[in-house]
Amino acid sequence: MSKERDLILPAIPGPGGVWAELGSGGGIFTLTLLEVAGPQITLYSVDRDAKALDKQRRAVEQRYPDANVTYMHADFTQRLPLPPLDGILAANSLHYVKFDDQPGAVKQIAAYLKPGGKLIVVEYESQRGNPWVPYPIDYDSFQYLAGEAGLQDIRRLALIPSSFMHAMYSAVAVRPQEAHTLTTAPHLP
Repeated sequence: MSKERDLILPAIPGPGGVWAELGSGGGIFTLTLLEVAGPQITLYSVDRDAKALDKQRRAVEQRYPDANVTYMHADFTQRLPLPPLDGILAANSLHYVKFDDQPGAVKQIAAYLKPGGKLIVVEYESQRGNPWVPYPIDYDSFQYLAGEAGLQDIRRLALIPSSFMHAMYSAVAVRPQEAHTLTTAPHLP
């Protein structure tokens, strides 16, 4: 098993579904998601780096030539034209969102999920940033952000050592079955 598989497998309910990977880069986790969720998955792969998406597209076509992947050259912090999703994977991508913008970004991401849909994150267990991980989201911060976004059943999936920043974790949060809990009531005078 790969560390990527170990990090996300516990939250994948089974084959298929409609998923998005936000900040998918060169495709390390994209390939793992396709492996774990199988050829029945419909996947939207989003990244703002066109060269990384091209590299990813080549890797996916070589390994999974029949995969149903839509590549979106876009910034995932902006509103995206996505269908309601069974799941979202954000692996090593949320730490590029400025601290002040993280609550809004996680709330927007949560709104893409169908009721019962899952947000899976992979991040470094750190509160101190560096040039490669400028705005880290440790697990406690993820719990807070996911809760503020209206997600429930928040739990850590795995914690593994990392030579880069001591440890890396994965976590999952679920959109409640009642979709109205993620919307805000209109402001009345």
